[in-house]
Amino acid sequence: MIEDRDYTLIIDKSNSMSVPDKNGKSRWLAAQESTLAVARKCEELDPDGITVYLFAGQFRRYDNVTATKVEQIFQENSPSGGSMLAAVLGDALNNYFQRKAAGQTKPNGETFLVITDGTPDDRKAVMELIIDASQRIDRDEELAISFIQVGTDPEATKFLKALDDQMQSVGAKFDIVDTVTMNDMQGMNLTDVLINAITD
Repeated sequence: MIEDRDYTLIIDKSNSMSVPDKNGKSRWLAAQESTLAVARKCEELDPDGITVYLFAGQFRRYDNVTATKVEQIFQENSPSGGSMLAAVLGDALNNYFQRKAAGQTKPNGETFLVITDGTPDDRKAVMELIIDASQRIDRDEELAISFIQVGTDPEATKFLKALDDQMQSVGAKFDIVDTVTMNDMQGMNLTDVLINAITD
């Protein structure tokens, strides 16, 4: 399952990511530690590394990220700004479909892991992107988008649950979204949750 698949991490760096959670560690630091763990895990299977995006009002893409590169990426960035998810998700999905057309994707497709703590400012556009992507794939397993909520914003939970449960009723061909909220984590830390999402 985990072999022959590409992994892309999309990490929220909006202002609220600097907020400390219950254990006193900021969401940003938790995201860094988890990204490192995921990069290590994926490297065992895919020496090319993973793709990492950081987004707030704008986004940046980093290709072929190995464990050694993670620290540098997090040093270059710090939380600020809003949460515009559609642009970054659109870029990641377009990139996948361009590579697919060129025969450069892995046989088992790709998993996108989105780490976010709030509701994006462009909800409708995010939903449209997911519906569109689901209509462009041949089988359910080809694309997976996992939204992992850090923090306990109830609005964000509601939106992410809707992405998980309601997309097929509004036109998605396949259910390609999976959501993990703080409540679902039940004491697991972000690193465990991400590794589970990869090996699931």
